[in-house]
Amino acid sequence: METDVRTETEALVRRYYDAFNAGDREGMLALLSEDVVHDINEGGSVAGIGTFREFLAHMDRCYAEQVEELVVMADATGRRAAAEFFIRGSYLDTDEGLPPARGQTYHLRVGAFFEVGEGRIARVTNYYNLQDWIRQVGG
Repeated sequence: METDVRTETEALVRRYYDAFNAGDREGMLALLSEDVVHDINEGGSVAGIGTFREFLAHMDRCYAEQVEELVVMADATGRRAAAEFFIRGSYLDTDEGLPPARGQTYHLRVGAFFEVGEGRIARVTNYYNLQDWIRQVGG
């Protein structure tokens, strides 16, 4: 039985990234709990589908990204998961407090952590090396 919940959680996280790569933001949001907590890399935590939707819209304005080489792992309970991948992107529009955007490209290793409950993602936490990103975009 442990393998089943682990496999279900891993599949849920994979669907989340499949929707991300397809540009299906509503598909991503459908996989989240209503009160999802989003821990933003080197930023704060926000809660709720509405704030997550706003974050995605902001990201889509500033960046075009694709997840590559995705590896997903879940614990035996299926309540916690982790993903490691590379993000390949283009910097489209200057993001506040960051170097000017000129269409620069980047390729970063990312770690993400998830909590899952009732078949939905309840927390998303992302980590990447911001200084490496700044170096890659020429900041």
